[in-house]
Amino acid sequence: MKKLINDPRAVVDESVQGFGLAHADLVSVSADPLFVFRREPARQGKVGLVSGGGSGHEPLHAGYVGLGMLDAAVPGAVFTSPTPDQILPATLAASTGAGVVHIVKNYTGDVLNFETAAELAQAEGVEVRQVLVNDDVAVEDSLYTAGRRGVGGTVLIEKIAGAAAERGDDLDAVAAIAQRVNDSVRTMGVALAACTVPHAGVPSFELAEDEIEIGVGIHGEPGRHRIAMESADGITDRLLQPILTELDLAAGAQVLLFVNGMGGTPLSELYIVYRRAAQVLAEAGAQVARSLVGNYITALEMQGCSISVLRLDADMVELWDAPVHTPALRWGV
Repeated sequence: MKKLINDPRAVVDESVQGFGLAHADLVSVSADPLFVFRREPARQGKVGLVSGGGSGHEPLHAGYVGLGMLDAAVPGAVFTSPTPDQILPATLAASTGAGVVHIVKNYTGDVLNFETAAELAQAEGVEVRQVLVNDDVAVEDSLYTAGRRGVGGTVLIEKIAGAAAERGDDLDAVAAIAQRVNDSVRTMGVALAACTVPHAGVPSFELAEDEIEIGVGIHGEPGRHRIAMESADGITDRLLQPILTELDLAAGAQVLLFVNGMGGTPLSELYIVYRRAAQVLAEAGAQVARSLVGNYITALEMQGCSISVLRLDADMVELWDAPVHTPALRWGV
């Protein structure tokens, strides 16, 4: 294992410290308990947004703290949920009197710990709504979940719900738009090679030189099946087919197409995948109205990608286009 680290046990603390120094104009870092929050607090009466989860998926979640997205993010150990004693102070820091929405990827540890923190926050007078992200079409009841996993759609939910909170929507309305995005987005991924968790020191799973894993999770969990390596177009078709089956898009439907890298795939290859995905969607009668391509929710240095398709409505388009200014996503400002 070759990694630019010091002590494997200090990876998250040192990484978050560096993140805070690099983006000190946008974020502040609480070292103990560990969480990241906006340097400039949101205005009074704005609904707060908090998300978090295991580290190793950068820029998710801390990279999306700032204007138009999250008010706070809570990083756990690598591929491990943050604890309630981190999530609670992050929730309180995000609260300006209008309540807080927790955006939680559907992994058992995340769900339980965010629920505990929400109960504690409500005991302190902060109303909390939880939106569970479960956009992965690959498998039900994986190693880490009861039900479907939360993956690439998380980024889209955080952006659109964040814009709704920024424009002044109330607590129930922000939670409702987040839920609507979750209900309208589907994602599926592929791994070409595994990642190595720093404290483990060995790859998290094994693939033969000519094998790929279709439907892999963002922690390297098994997907639908392993197949022989094939062309980029063939892989793209395999990822899109179950997405399109579930979305059942009407002719002329507007969609957002999101091709996401898992951390170890060159951008040039992601654009090859995007090219084919756009072709398939056009053949299905859908109109790609918005797009996103790059490494936005990763799995350390895993080679592979995921494809997310979000069925848009007019409100989602307006909120997607709204200004955002975070370390990892920014436009319109």
